[in-house]
Amino acid sequence: MDSISNAILGIALMVVMAGMGLSLTVDDFKRVVKYPRAILFGLFNQLIMLPILGFTVVSIFRLSPEIAIGIMILAACPGGPTSNLISHLAKGDTALSVSLTAISSVVTVFTIPIIINLAMVSFVNQTERIHLDIWDTIVKIFSIVLIPVILGMLVKRFWSEFARKMERPVKITSGIILFLIILGIIIKEKATLPGYFAQAGVISLLLNVLTMSLGYWGARWIRLDIPQSISISIESGIQNGTLAIAIAGGLLGQLAYAIAPVVYSIIMFLTAGVVIYLGNKWIKTAKTAPLPDNDLSRIA
Repeated sequence: MDSISNAILGIALMVVMAGMGLSLTVDDFKRVVKYPRAILFGLFNQLIMLPILGFTVVSIFRLSPEIAIGIMILAACPGGPTSNLISHLAKGDTALSVSLTAISSVVTVFTIPIIINLAMVSFVNQTERIHLDIWDTIVKIFSIVLIPVILGMLVKRFWSEFARKMERPVKITSGIILFLIILGIIIKEKATLPGYFAQAGVISLLLNVLTMSLGYWGARWIRLDIPQSISISIESGIQNGTLAIAIAGGLLGQLAYAIAPVVYSIIMFLTAGVVIYLGNKWIKTAKTAPLPDNDLSRIA
């Protein structure tokens, strides 16, 4: 990708992350201490199990290096900002969802370079391998992810009414940005897309369904309630596709690596619709009201 495309992609990602910051408060980070079980399980499922499952799946299916690396980039990323909205629509625990998104966005700044370098060693030939400087990559991801989030949080803290008014428009803008990025990649890679899509589609669907299922049923197994389990399922499967695409095209300069995140982004919204339907059905059947956004009193 050229420097102009990289700049546009970086700015787009910063807008998305600033929008997420508008919905966060310091309390979202404190909940890991107050209510450790649900949050720690959610983080374990997202930050550890997802990369392990991603690595296992791409190893078993012997994918092309471009798709394998793309899947691992996606698996290394934090939950997407839209996961909070999906959790709300699915009658999940929205406060838990917001906390998981916030904390995973911080942690993955440090884990993404490590996971991607391991993937490069495993799936790319020595002559084609791209090594990420870990500390340099951490600084870059910090700049385009955490700084905008922090700025968004500061706006919410000191100009709460403005933040409230801007939260919805920024979320809509974020969705439009992701759509335009995906459309641009599809147009640019249209010659190779059919072959890549055939590989990435099945793997993306399999990985998405596996992680969301493990998130839900694992949470139920450790006796978390249905709203909490729904949110953990969604946070496990709804990834930050915009960040994955920015890493593939911007930091690595390989647009082909962005194909898998593009395909996954499309599929995860389709499966999210299924989760929204099932979540509402399960809540209704169990006659369990969803927790209010600021109520985590049942998380132990």
